[in-house]
Amino acid sequence: MQEFLSNLSVYRDAIGQTFYIVLISMAAGGVLGLVIGLALYATRPGSLLASRPVFIALNVLVNIVRPIPFVIFLTAIQPLILAAIGTTIGTNAVTFALSIAAAFAVSRIVEQSLLTVDPGVIEAARAAGARPTSILVTVLIPEALGPVILGYTFIFVAVVDMSAQAGLFGGGGLGNFAITYGSQRYDWPIVYITVATIIVIVQAGQFIGNWLARRALRR
Repeated sequence: MQEFLSNLSVYRDAIGQTFYIVLISMAAGGVLGLVIGLALYATRPGSLLASRPVFIALNVLVNIVRPIPFVIFLTAIQPLILAAIGTTIGTNAVTFALSIAAAFAVSRIVEQSLLTVDPGVIEAARAAGARPTSILVTVLIPEALGPVILGYTFIFVAVVDMSAQAGLFGGGGLGNFAITYGSQRYDWPIVYITVATIIVIVQAGQFIGNWLARRALRR
């Protein structure tokens, strides 16, 4: 415990780095994933902007990227990270990779959430003369908002987990703190405090996500 107190400022910095990685990744990956998810839904056969070639290409791409474990994915795209960020280690490099991974995970959740919308709502909007893009933005997203929020909450938990794994690549954050100051020095109290901190962050995110989803479902 005394060792932890002597590294308290490093611990606080690690929490700040974790929030930076997670929030930036959720923002960038969330927006990109929403776009890909909308495209998956809109271009599937029989949908608003049906295009079999586009749908197949997007579907295959998501199916390839989404199941890859993050540590392997981070290693595989290092040339892309180097080209975009200028380095393959550090907080910004990890955030870039995590944003891409989150985007593909979000895209599938968005697509599945949109598929739960009653087709009658879409037909009513079509009958009223609404354009396909307008239906996507003003009808489908509001109707599926509750499930989408729950999906984003699930991705938030996964992103926190992946941000901790990024400590293996010098990405900073709580994962790096636990490895550098905890396990490598056999200081298990630091490891346990870090685990407890991650659990608190996850629980807070889950609570907020559930609350927002309930509000969206009650509208």
